[in-house]
Parts: sequence; C-alpha cells; structure tokens
Amino acid sequence: MEVKRRNINRGFTKLNVWNDSIELYKLVYYITKDFSYEFSKSRNNILDAAHSISRNIAEGYCRKNLKEYLNFLNISLGSCGELFSGMISFKTVQILNDNDFDKFDELHYKVENELISLIKSLQQKQKVGEWHDSFID
Repeated sequence: MEVKRRNINRGFTKLNVWNDSIELYKLVYYITKDFSYEFSKSRNNILDAAHSISRNIAEGYCRKNLKEYLNFLNISLGSCGELFSGMISFKTVQILNDNDFDKFDELHYKVENELISLIKSLQQKQKVGEWHDSFID
C-alpha cells in the first residue's frame, strides 16, 4: 500500500507482512461476504481476527519499544491461529469450498511465516542489542 504522507511512525506500511495481512483481510472478507445470516456472528469473529493481524503489527511497530513490539507481533500470530481455526470450521461444515479455502490457506501460510520470520529477526536483534528505542541518535 502506498501512503502519501510518511513519517517514522508509519514505517510499518513498508513491511511485506503488514501489506500481506491487509490482503488477507480483504480475501477473507470477499470469501465470506455471502455467508448466510446464521453464520454472521462467526463470520464477524474471523473478520475481527483477520483485521487484528495488521492492526497489531502496526500498533507494535508504533510503540518503538522492542519488547512491546514483539508482544504485539505475538498477538498477531495468535490472531493468525484464531483465523485459521475459524476458516477450518467453515470448511468442515461445508460453507467454504475447497477452492476458496486453498486461496485463503496459501496467503495465510505466507503471512504466518512472515510473522514468524519477523519475530525471529527481532529476537536476534534483541539478543545482540541492535535495537534503538529512541527517535534521536
């Protein structure tokens, strides 16, 4: 996603994992938009989980504190699990077809692995002390 106005606090918009998580939310929205009313509560729950992934990446990034950032990334990872579980449930009761589930699963897997890689990378920076919490040098 291209943003016109940039500053150091909006750097999360350059992260592949954030952009892919926005695409994942969009995909889940379109795949589930025609579900019947009886599934509306469950649909809203998985949409919240999908949306939570990008929101927590952004919030953690904007905290500028590595420990908090990692915490929010782990919350995003938890939301990935919640979303995956919900979509499996929809597939199990046969309101989600195999083709839509496969499209979802491919992008979800990508986002999940990007999150895991980012967490590992930041944990390595934490271990060797390569993180700076300040806006000034």
